[in-house]
Amino acid sequence: MKNSSQNETGLRELLEDQLKDAYWAEKAISKAMPDIVEKASSQELIDALNEHMDITLQQISRLENVFEILELRAEAEKCQGMEGILEEAEDIIDELDEGPVRDAGIIAAAQKVEHYEIATYGTLRSFANILGEFEAASLLEETLEEEKETDLKLTDLAESIINIEAANEESSSRSRQF
Repeated sequence: MKNSSQNETGLRELLEDQLKDAYWAEKAISKAMPDIVEKASSQELIDALNEHMDITLQQISRLENVFEILELRAEAEKCQGMEGILEEAEDIIDELDEGPVRDAGIIAAAQKVEHYEIATYGTLRSFANILGEFEAASLLEETLEEEKETDLKLTDLAESIINIEAANEESSSRSRQF
């Protein structure tokens, strides 16, 4: 069994590796977002995605601050999980015609991204707290709360507008077939 200082070193290395993954993920999201926004048709969804794009850029900067606090070079390391989620999002969006159903697919894909980020930032915050890196933990908590807020906004948008419009489009399409 490792002693506690070896375990702490291992946890610090895990924190560093996961930060690099998160940094890559945020940068990949910021690159993917303009294409996703372009394929959305609901103005409310476009506005929500653009707002989150601005937040994502702030989160990238915040991660750079976390690296600095931990005296690390800000470095991105490919995040396999986020890469898969973004590829799936692209597939969903490309398979659907423009309109409410595609918008519902965009929200579904965006929420998968948000849930992955919520798990990531919750874990990073915990690691930082355990390691006594409270300033870094506070910044990670800020990002975690933003991700949770975005997820709630997407849920509200889906349930109050987008999914209803998508269902109505489907029923009107079915009634035209008869």
